[in-house]
Amino acid sequence: MYLLPAIDILGGKAVRLAKGDYAQVTVYHDDPAAQAQAFEEQGATWLHVVDLDGARSGIPENIEIIERIMRKTLLKVEVGGGVRSLDTVARLADAGVSRMVLGTALVTDRSFAEAAIEGFGRLLAAGIDAKGGEVAIAGWREGSGVRAEELAREVASWGIRHLIYTDIARDGMQTGIDPQAYVRMAAAFGHPVIASGGVAGLEDIENLGCVAASIEGVIAGRAVYEGALAVCEGVAACEAATRRAEAAAVAVDPCGLGVSPT
Repeated sequence: MYLLPAIDILGGKAVRLAKGDYAQVTVYHDDPAAQAQAFEEQGATWLHVVDLDGARSGIPENIEIIERIMRKTLLKVEVGGGVRSLDTVARLADAGVSRMVLGTALVTDRSFAEAAIEGFGRLLAAGIDAKGGEVAIAGWREGSGVRAEELAREVASWGIRHLIYTDIARDGMQTGIDPQAYVRMAAAFGHPVIASGGVAGLEDIENLGCVAASIEGVIAGRAVYEGALAVCEGVAACEAATRRAEAAAVAVDPCGLGVSPT
């Protein structure tokens, strides 16, 4: 497990939305690159960036800011929002991002998604954002009629090995997380998932740590900005959960044979 502090960019600023509602915006920093530097100084090694303007319009509008973040930090950067063309994927790859998140295109433009996977597969992740179990698209403004777990199984069959699952009803609300929701998604996907939406504090990360075998990473936004979760504490909790999971795996399989002892 690892922590990914979140920077959502809207109008060139670092913001958070409540439940994905563009009418409920809180601005936290005028300079997303400076915010990224602060997260790095606090111990983060990963950063989750969303181009909210791009997610809404379908055309990336903040790539220059993302490029500036890459120049000013050594963070591994995961980027989503408006990644709907091969030109965008190529530009982000050239900028040095560690991962690009395909969201709406997974549902609305399968030919692009397949082409992106063929050319940039190791850099791609699926972003599945759901409300009531239904995948939401177009910056969370529209329903897709597709069930989240169904899409998780499908993208796994395409060869995608990273998945960010967001519970929209909890996102930006600091209401706490439901660990079992991520366990179910990981089971459908066949790999650990990145948990997003509703992290209220350290306790939520510790609760996810109890199911660490299903969790690759944890995205935290409003809790970090409003002081409910210190980045250094979140990073340490993720690292501790990883150590416990690894120790448990060794205890089950002490010879490293991939099977439980009899």
